[in-house]
Amino acid sequence: MKKILYIVLLVLFTSINGVFAQEINWVTFKEALELQKKAPKKIMMDVYTNWCGPCKLLDRDTFHNKDVVDFVNDNYYAVKFNGEGDDNIIYKEKTFSNPNYNPSKANTRNSPHELASYLQISAYPTIVFFDDKGEVIAPIRGYQKPTQLELYLKLFGSDAYKTIDTQEKFNEYYKAFKPQFKG
Repeated sequence: MKKILYIVLLVLFTSINGVFAQEINWVTFKEALELQKKAPKKIMMDVYTNWCGPCKLLDRDTFHNKDVVDFVNDNYYAVKFNGEGDDNIIYKEKTFSNPNYNPSKANTRNSPHELASYLQISAYPTIVFFDDKGEVIAPIRGYQKPTQLELYLKLFGSDAYKTIDTQEKFNEYYKAFKPQFKG
């Protein structure tokens, strides 16, 4: 009887753990750019800071949503980038750093990283989408619920954005869009 109970508990724990272990496969920006050379995919970059409350909510509520996780893992290389961190990053043959980074302020406001400035990040969180050649498509500012992020994931993932060159065309796309993600 004890063996059966242990087996049942093991199966239950494994299945519960599988439900909560939903994770996006995060890679570094360098890894994403290298992966694109072998298997082209677009990049979704989460630009966050350590002190940003909405960044933490985005990570907890949206980036752990099963539909978001599955879609991102299937269609994008996902990158987390601290917009005030001290990493040295090479992009477009230029090295970006944070020369004014203060390690004693690692969990409070710090100076902006040069790459964040280059990408014109002015608020956190911002999700930057890159095409399959590493060129910036667009930054999307602010917290996004799963269904809000779905619109952009599918807009950029399907290349539909290439035909949207006016606000009116975006409004048409937005009105016609039927979210399928839960949450």
